[in-house]
Amino acid sequence: MRIKEAAIAVSAIALLGLAACGETQGDRAISGAGLGAAAGAGVGALTGGSILGGAVIGGAAGAAGGALTDKDDVNLGKPAWK
Repeated sequence: MRIKEAAIAVSAIALLGLAACGETQGDRAISGAGLGAAAGAGVGALTGGSILGGAVIGGAAGAAGGALTDKDDVNLGKPAWK
């Protein structure tokens, strides 16, 4: 159980840096949610936990991280959907 919690925490922290993709707050929240959901599902699958639960938690953490970052923190350019 501790390994699962540690993996989720490490993923959430790593996503804060990756969540800042985009120029606007909404762009960063959307891209952060996508990255977080993918990472959360991966962690859930690797640790034997719930893939859906990991995706939900990771998506929420990624969206929050993206929405709370400034475009000057990490700017990876325009998102692919623009």
